Amino acid sequence: MEDTYKDRTSLVKGAKDIAKEVKRQAVKKVNKAVDKAQDGYTQRSYNRFQDEEDDDDYYGHGVEANDDEGSSEATEGHDEDDEIYEGEYQGIPNMGQGKDNMVALGQSVRDEYKDRHELETERKADEEELAQQYELIIQECGHGRFQWALFFVLGMALMADGVEVFVVGFVLPSAETDMCIPNSGSGWLGNIVYLGMMVGAFFWGGLADKVGRRQSLLICMSVNGFFAFLSSFVQGYGFFLFCRLFSGFGIGGAMPTVFSYFSEVLAREKRGEHLSWLCMFWMIGGIYASAMAWAIIPHYGWSFSMGSAYQFHSWRVFVIVCALPCVSSVVALTFMPESPRFLLEVGKHDEAWMILKQIHDTNMRARGQPEKVFTVTRIKTPKQIDELIEIESDTGTWYRRCFVRIRTELYGIWLTFMRCFNYPVKDNTIKLTAVWFTLSFGYYGLSVWFPDVIKHLQSDEYASRVKHFRNEEVSHFVFNFTLENQIHSNGEYINDRFIMMKFKSVTFEDSLFKNCVFEDITSLNTYFRNCTFVNTTFYNTDLEQYKFVDSELINCTFFHVRTGCQISFDDDYSAYWIYFVNFLGTLAVLPGNIVSALLMDRIGRLTMLGGSMVLSGISCFFLWFGTSESMMIGMLCLYNGLTISAWNSLDVITVELYPTDRRATGFGFLNALCKAAAVLGNLIFGSLVGITKAIPILLASTVLVCGGLVGLRLPDTRTQVLM
Repeated sequence: MEDTYKDRTSLVKGAKDIAKEVKRQAVKKVNKAVDKAQDGYTQRSYNRFQDEEDDDDYYGHGVEANDDEGSSEATEGHDEDDEIYEGEYQGIPNMGQGKDNMVALGQSVRDEYKDRHELETERKADEEELAQQYELIIQECGHGRFQWALFFVLGMALMADGVEVFVVGFVLPSAETDMCIPNSGSGWLGNIVYLGMMVGAFFWGGLADKVGRRQSLLICMSVNGFFAFLSSFVQGYGFFLFCRLFSGFGIGGAMPTVFSYFSEVLAREKRGEHLSWLCMFWMIGGIYASAMAWAIIPHYGWSFSMGSAYQFHSWRVFVIVCALPCVSSVVALTFMPESPRFLLEVGKHDEAWMILKQIHDTNMRARGQPEKVFTVTRIKTPKQIDELIEIESDTGTWYRRCFVRIRTELYGIWLTFMRCFNYPVKDNTIKLTAVWFTLSFGYYGLSVWFPDVIKHLQSDEYASRVKHFRNEEVSHFVFNFTLENQIHSNGEYINDRFIMMKFKSVTFEDSLFKNCVFEDITSLNTYFRNCTFVNTTFYNTDLEQYKFVDSELINCTFFHVRTGCQISFDDDYSAYWIYFVNFLGTLAVLPGNIVSALLMDRIGRLTMLGGSMVLSGISCFFLWFGTSESMMIGMLCLYNGLTISAWNSLDVITVELYPTDRRATGFGFLNALCKAAAVLGNLIFGSLVGITKAIPILLASTVLVCGGLVGLRLPDTRTQVLM
């Protein structure tokens, strides 16, 4: 009788254990279904993240629960009220504990029997929960000292990007002259930098989604700083192109990584405004480059030489000075943490929690509330899906292992890029592609067209003021002053001395020079056409053979001819004018930056984007009235001031439309497309300078208005949390 009773008791107890386990699994499935169907989250849902049992979805915890599920014997004699709260944050586990639980944590038996689509569905649900919880956590951390410190650090990186765009245009005239670059190769310098930035934006943006925002930004800025610094010392044009190519490759990753990084530490109500303020650093970079070019490049006395093989002129000093923002950002980045949102996305719960606590404590101490405690104990982490990675055995050579690792990373970047064209972000990617391309094509195309038109107007005005001297007969005279913008025809110069002179845009035609002396002569755009020289001596001049066009030299002597390309444009008005025009054009975006920052969260991103692009397209028609330099400069300032609001809103929309696992990749792809459109715009608009105004005006207006209308079709992200 007693044995029968014991058997019955054991049977009942076993049945209870089974029923308890079935009930437990059923409750989990119901809770998971409710979580997926829930549209809005309130503070109550935030508390549920800290009180709810869900041991399968959290990183580094729930070992006891996995043991319970493995065998019903684990529940014997164990009261449910005495269970440790599953998934509760118990502190950062030690290394030994992590290794012991590696199988239980990383390899769920049930996941082995699920297909990839089911796992991705679960991960998507986890990401939605994380997005809502992370927004509440960032709001609890507040906006304060940490965000402002990161703001200035990332601003220096964005400033370096702006400097890189302007530095090429400023050094191009001096570099061409210093390195004896022929006209056929002068266009390579501008295009090679954009090519490097295009490849760099795609590569570093994809890498930021693989290894982290901070690490990717550190590497790309270091590459930019190293090659920018090196380019100031190289002498050959080919090596100089190589350095600027890799300098552009490095800085190409700044913009996609910076905006992705900063957006992930901002609350929803602060994101649009502060990302717009961050855009101001690109303008500051342009102003910095213009001011340094104006202060350094025209001072050709700031140079030295070591023999005839090594020349270090003032434009090289300018290149070094322009590398300082990049170096400053690299140094400051070493003191900043990784993006906690990225760490949560890749399952690094404890590291993310520590950084969020650091953000909270830093801001609270700055507010005078150091006693305020960070109340978050547990954060949702998405389910991690294992990927097959090709590796080499330990017996493989080091370069083989390195090659396989690089190939694997590049393949991972490509897969992430292809996911930008998957549902539900496919439509957004296509629309953003159209907007980025049209805005870049119109902006960069007209940005090149404006200065070229101004220079064309200058050259026309300069040519209209040329002085003609005919049938001159000068003998026994000493010329020791500057001749500029003159044409001398059918002259005779007998026993004359030309000493310490500068010839600027001077042409001698059908003239005779007999028993003359040319000493210490510097010339620019100066030619002797169909002239005759008899018993003439040339000492320490730069008058090379190519400057004597169809001329005859009889019994002439040359001593110490300065061969090669000489920088001799002291007090060159055109150089100052170029820097001044770019300075004004860059400074003109300041009002647009302020307006976009103040109104971004009030009127919305889409209204700002579409309205700015349409107004920019309409403003192009005012170019019909640009018949003078001052009017063209005014049009340039108006155009830049209107387009900057479109750029700022487009940057904000882009980071908000992409989820965290492909945010930098998508931004990098669009930024690479921007550089490709810039090169195309430079080629098309540059070829039309001096030919017609109608085509550039109509082309720019059409693409800007069409792009603005497409931008209005994008989803409004003002009220969305960062996915």
